[in-house]
Amino acid sequence: MRHLYFFIFLGIFKTHGQKDFTISGMVTSNGEPLPYVNVYLNNTNLGGVTDEQGSYLIKNVPSGIYTLTASFTGFTNKTNKIEITNQNLNINFALDETEALNEVVITGTLKPVSRLESPVPVEIYSTTFLKQNPTPSIFEALQNVNGVRPQINCNVCNTGDIHINGLEGPYTLVLIDGMPIVSGLSTVYGLSGIPNSLIEQIEIVKGPASSLYGSEAVGGLINIITKLPENTSKLTLDSFVTGWGEANIDLGYKATLGKKTNVLTGINYFHYSNPIDNNNDYFTDVTLQDRISVFQKWSFNRPKNRAFSLAGRYFYEDRWGGEMNWNKSYRGGDEVYGESIYTSRFEIIGLYQLPISETINLQFSYSDHNQNSIYGSMPYIAQQRIGFGQLIWDKSIQKHDLLFGTAIRYNYYNDNTTATETADEVTIPSLLIQDEITFNRKHHVLLGARYDYDKRHGSIFTPRVAYRFKPTDEDIVRINAGTGFRVVNLFTEEHAALTGARDVILEEALEPEESYNVNINYLKKIYATNGMMFTLDASVWYTYFTNQIVPDYETNPNQIIYDNLDGHAISQGVSLNLDAVFAHGIKANIGATFQEVNQFENGEKNRQLLTERFSGNWGATYKHYPTNLSLDYTGSIYGSMLLPTLGELDPRSDESPIWSLQNIQVTYDGLQNIEFYCGVKNILNWTPGKKEPFLIARADDPFDEHVDFDSDGHVIPTPDNPYALTFDPSYVYAPNQGRRLFFGMRLNIK
Repeated sequence: MRHLYFFIFLGIFKTHGQKDFTISGMVTSNGEPLPYVNVYLNNTNLGGVTDEQGSYLIKNVPSGIYTLTASFTGFTNKTNKIEITNQNLNINFALDETEALNEVVITGTLKPVSRLESPVPVEIYSTTFLKQNPTPSIFEALQNVNGVRPQINCNVCNTGDIHINGLEGPYTLVLIDGMPIVSGLSTVYGLSGIPNSLIEQIEIVKGPASSLYGSEAVGGLINIITKLPENTSKLTLDSFVTGWGEANIDLGYKATLGKKTNVLTGINYFHYSNPIDNNNDYFTDVTLQDRISVFQKWSFNRPKNRAFSLAGRYFYEDRWGGEMNWNKSYRGGDEVYGESIYTSRFEIIGLYQLPISETINLQFSYSDHNQNSIYGSMPYIAQQRIGFGQLIWDKSIQKHDLLFGTAIRYNYYNDNTTATETADEVTIPSLLIQDEITFNRKHHVLLGARYDYDKRHGSIFTPRVAYRFKPTDEDIVRINAGTGFRVVNLFTEEHAALTGARDVILEEALEPEESYNVNINYLKKIYATNGMMFTLDASVWYTYFTNQIVPDYETNPNQIIYDNLDGHAISQGVSLNLDAVFAHGIKANIGATFQEVNQFENGEKNRQLLTERFSGNWGATYKHYPTNLSLDYTGSIYGSMLLPTLGELDPRSDESPIWSLQNIQVTYDGLQNIEFYCGVKNILNWTPGKKEPFLIARADDPFDEHVDFDSDGHVIPTPDNPYALTFDPSYVYAPNQGRRLFFGMRLNIK
């Protein structure tokens, strides 16, 4: 017992005898004091914030070895290893501004260039953006991008596409590492399954880019840049589950083979098998899915840092939606309605810089897409193969930065529909030239042109011009003008042509669409004396279309009539983005788009269906460094849009209400290599059917067994069908998934 008293006394003595210390100092940037910087000791609750003079003070620090960090949004973090023994410490930091606007972009000019120096406005979204609102696919993640809207095209199978500035999905070209992998069939189904953990950044160009990328880049393009193996962590894991029973796993692993080869492997798996019918129409509210995607990228070290990389991806998805009692035994039958889609595809992407003194790169890709679909009792079996090769010569001569290129694209498409009597197979050769002229620091001009030959439509020429004026380091004005063209295959792009009871009518052979676009962009950076920073990005655009291919839902409610517009269409609008970095770890952004998309034919002006006149989005992040907690709040709002009803007796609204999706998330990153996050999606619990009598027309009679028609094929009102409707699930404009919790974990081992 005496020994016990002795040790207790010794412990008390040592506790009272232990002395705490203070850490103080200044934080500056470019020689000026930087207020509101978080300075803290890693893995402790000890920290402080700099005052107006840039000074900080941390009290009651026990002796020991620590890592001291200075962190402020918009600046590069600085750390210092320190040891406190018997005296107070004075540690100063000089932070460097993070030039987020000076990130390197490729999409606008086909070559790496500073975002500030690019004559083409390019928006960049990093992995930080993807983490603000975790999603299982790129399709859902783009919900929080200003002027970009994921559009659900079917209430049953939930397939969708991406609208940019009010233009429908087929006008948007989706690239992976600059290659046209996602197009045609995969525009509808291929935006899922790209592992978010393998994405370096997403680059978005709004407006025609056909002079660089050819057909489909009429409304804009989205380029998904994957990570370089040599720059990634050894092991990454990101997994989350939701209260609806959804589960998503992203796994990444890097291996080094010898001294010259790095390999990055990524796996994405998404599973949802919990049928829910909250709107009581006896149809699934959300499509059930089982999806796996395996991605691998090889990077080879070569002499003189010449580029050489190979990447491949395999994607398989089994999705279905329909009546609640549907199972695979009913697939293809007319007893229980379901839409079942099996998708299998693989992709190969490569980049090789030729071993010569000039900078000449060979880029190539190939994709093979097989789809086995059943819409009720109607099968849709399709195959698509796309091969692409491009040789680019980058040459600088004094003030001219020249780019010469030749490309060839092979398209193969076949399906079992009557519209495709024989396989559509075409090879399109192309030539392109571009000249970026730097007159001086303020004035920069880009001239470009592309020539394509398509045997179906002959020669196609698409020029463009861009001008960048930079009067100060904080102001940039860009003016872009160009043309675009698009060749259409309805059954790869228009989901409404496949589902429901409407007949598809082609009035005549469809001609390629052409567009003429002008875009003016202004970017302004503002630095406040208290350390706050603001970035204003504003754009005005005008696009004129000829030969636009328009689906007519209204002439005959039982038909979708496709024809070239005998007139023209105009898309015009303005968009504003404001990014702000405040004090005390707060960062926020807000954006708004106002637009008009109309078609003009026979002296009449018609507003485009499923197109909002205004939209907005926002996001805010607050980081509390002492507790290692951060809070993210994201949201979007959309104005009303015209909806495809089935005639005058249809009781559903012709126009959607204003609607909003909002999300909140809390993240804890106080453990080494691990962070946890949880939150609520759709906190307002908004769904599109709350004020409608129904969303799916004739959900109780999906095979139209009790629908009567007159001699002209029009539906006759009957006591069983008083609104004269047929089964149609295309009345959809927003996700039909209500409020849900989510919880996830990220692991990052470098």
